[in-house]
Amino acid sequence: MLVAKPLSGAGLGLRREMLKQISPHTKGMDFWEIAPENWIPMGGRYQKILRQFTERNSFVCHGLSLSIGSPEPLDIDFVKSVKHFLDEHNILFYSEHLSYCSGEGHLYDLMPIPFTEEAVKHVVQRVKQVQDIIERPLVLENVSYYAAPGQQMSEQEFTLNILKDADCLMLLDVNNIYVNSINHNYDAGQFLAAMPSDKIVYGHIAGHYDEADDLKVDTHGADVIEPVWQLLQQAYELHGVFPTVLERDFNIPPMAELLVEVEHIQHLQKTASSASLSKRQA
Repeated sequence: MLVAKPLSGAGLGLRREMLKQISPHTKGMDFWEIAPENWIPMGGRYQKILRQFTERNSFVCHGLSLSIGSPEPLDIDFVKSVKHFLDEHNILFYSEHLSYCSGEGHLYDLMPIPFTEEAVKHVVQRVKQVQDIIERPLVLENVSYYAAPGQQMSEQEFTLNILKDADCLMLLDVNNIYVNSINHNYDAGQFLAAMPSDKIVYGHIAGHYDEADDLKVDTHGADVIEPVWQLLQQAYELHGVFPTVLERDFNIPPMAELLVEVEHIQHLQKTASSASLSKRQA
């Protein structure tokens, strides 16, 4: 029986290039996030190091290539390898992007699923298939997108329908809400408030690139900006405090600088928890 370590507080994506700066005993991090695709093929030394981390720390997995919305058949062998990895490292939560990255081959990018009734049914069926194999709820992340081909409903409606019909869970990416709200001219606070609190397992926050005033690109390659921090604080006020990962995928600064942003997440969580407690006691 799986008994995963509790998940709370603030986390960071663990990348192999960080290993020279950190150890399994590094303080300041409440949990770590890893992409299973980056570790499953690695053997020997890296597997030993990862085992030392997962034995001592809480972990979540955030996948890159499940391609849940793809028109191609689900890669069953890949899903089984993820299941084995999760079991081996005693990891409960496996999250993926509500998008697709394969058609006739791998596309090497996250493509938007059409916001249609047909697509909802297609994704729901595939989510249920994945959940049957991994023997856990799949956790789906709201993604950034730059076009909405064949749109029949809003991003909000599409996301809510899948979460409900597939009976899966949610990874709430606050930066993606901010980016999409600018690019597609909707109210970020309204979208945030519409998300189901009971589905949110954990969250993401990250930096992005300002291509123009009305075009933001989700890059995970910069510091988090103040409006996104404010949106995270609003998310805690609306949905309660949930575990949150700082994403940084390139232009990675020294660990001491990353810890400053992780500590800011923790500060916002403590502030929101204290405010909630004060309201209950009033």
